[in-house]
Amino acid sequence: MALPLHDTSKTAETDLIRRALNKDEAAIRSIIRQHNRRLFRVARSMVRDDGDAEDVLQEAYVRAFSALATFRQESSLSTWLTRIVINEALQRLRRRVEVPIDETSVQTKAGATNIVPFPFSSGQPMDPERIMAQREMSRLVEHAIDKLPDEFRTVLVARVLEDMSIEETAEALGLLPETVKTRLHRARRMLREALIGQLDPMFADVFPFDGWRCERMANIVVERLKMVSQKPEPF
Repeated sequence: MALPLHDTSKTAETDLIRRALNKDEAAIRSIIRQHNRRLFRVARSMVRDDGDAEDVLQEAYVRAFSALATFRQESSLSTWLTRIVINEALQRLRRRVEVPIDETSVQTKAGATNIVPFPFSSGQPMDPERIMAQREMSRLVEHAIDKLPDEFRTVLVARVLEDMSIEETAEALGLLPETVKTRLHRARRMLREALIGQLDPMFADVFPFDGWRCERMANIVVERLKMVSQKPEPF
């Protein structure tokens, strides 16, 4: 009889961990690839800088693989790694308080990566206007998320961007499930209010149809009219 999906996934995870403990590079790479996006977003939600988030992730991975033998599988590997990332991010935030931040380096690193990518439609080239609109929307969402208080921002990223369960988020962040629900509700409300305030002035520019798209439509209509004018008049 086939194993349930959960059991199959758990077996595969156990096998990856066993191989990683034996210094199997392919297994280590596989674990990193599986968890990179979630862990980066959690780190990014805390340190609010792409470069710092990458540094946090690197240090967390080194710590995790060095201590992998201590992982007892009482929780999922994802939750265990998330806790390590959170601890590493907290340490970095404490060091920020102790060491003044170089504003120039922060400005250089800012905006290097989008944390809320909007997927392009597959198989069709995106027109420049739509690409610009999606980039601007992504920038607005990132900015609004960054402005949320720390305790709400991390819960929002875990639950909404990474689709972690209430229980998994609570375990990773050391919170009660009810606290996660309350913070998520407030975070969504604050984010919605912030985005409405920023989007209202932009409504006049939605659904653009100018530039090359407008010119293309004009060309098509003109060509069709020429074809109609060349048809013989009916008797």
